[in-house]
Amino acid sequence: MQKTINKPAKIGTYCEDDILFLLKDLSDVGLEDSTANREALMQSGGHYSESLPIEYQPPKEYVDLFWETLHVYKRKVALCIGIVAEQIYRLKGERTVLVSLARAGTPVGILIKRYLKLRYKVALPHYSISIIRDRGIDENAIQYIFREHPDRMIQFVDGWTGKGAISIELTKACQEFERKYGVSLDDTLAVMADPGHCTTLFGTREDFLIPSACLNSTVSGLVSRTVLNHKYIGKEDFHGAKFYKELLAEDVSNEFISLIAEQFTNIFTEAFEASLPKKTEEIQTGFLGMKDVKKIQTEFAIESTNYIKPGVGETTRVLLRRVPWKILMRDSTSPFVQHILMLAKEKGVEVVEYPNLNYLCCGLIKSVKEKHK
Repeated sequence: MQKTINKPAKIGTYCEDDILFLLKDLSDVGLEDSTANREALMQSGGHYSESLPIEYQPPKEYVDLFWETLHVYKRKVALCIGIVAEQIYRLKGERTVLVSLARAGTPVGILIKRYLKLRYKVALPHYSISIIRDRGIDENAIQYIFREHPDRMIQFVDGWTGKGAISIELTKACQEFERKYGVSLDDTLAVMADPGHCTTLFGTREDFLIPSACLNSTVSGLVSRTVLNHKYIGKEDFHGAKFYKELLAEDVSNEFISLIAEQFTNIFTEAFEASLPKKTEEIQTGFLGMKDVKKIQTEFAIESTNYIKPGVGETTRVLLRRVPWKILMRDSTSPFVQHILMLAKEKGVEVVEYPNLNYLCCGLIKSVKEKHK
């Protein structure tokens, strides 16, 4: 493997004991563009990773709803973390290196690390690296991890699954890495929630509220989405990201981690017992989300499946940083979609009842080619 002078970036508001970011600091680079401009660029052949959306700062009512919901379901979030953490530890033990996929995976990886430290008294290394749809994983970051931890096994971590695009991208990236360097990587993605049935390593398959989707950087260490723009990222660089220091007053990243971690001692036994059947049962993937997506694509005459984002997390992202067309809703009474209904109302986006979904909801992106009015 090639040598590199890259070092972890000192960005974000998390403690270095919780995570190290293998990213290039682009905080001083003007990468933000309006949602409309970015959407037009992406739909005309540009790539989403070359720029950044302007970070949406929600109104007080939205933030209050987020905290209210989180306080009610904090034990459920902790239990899902515990179940997937128990499986990781059973499979790989103390030789594990947690590698979160930035940025949705970052807080989940921190919580898994915190759980295992509290439960088994092990302090696993934890890094956050970039993977980008159609561009692959940051191979320089993977090489760095192997040099630092030659005798350990990588466990990739993300927040949730949608229709499985990142799971598929990770598998392709691992195959490419082995072809190039002769090193085999485990492409099994550990997630808190797998409503898309895209992996065998998960806390739940229920589609529910994932906090890192709801508040963007302010619940993800004030770190931006990752960037791969060759104007700023050289061949031997890590992929890039920005540290939004101007949002320090709004940052709740560590408050969220503490709130969930405080629940761990209450769910140790339940998490352990819930994880045991997964040791012997044959877990199917099936990528059920893609079946929903294909049906929706036909029914609504949508040009590309890239414009269809199933699940609470992905629907939230559509409303926060894309140009939404419609929101399909299986159950508008669920507590996990109230923030989505609030955002849709604020932005004037139509919500359509759509009971036959594997997910609670699905976000449809507007075609800026004027196909949909």
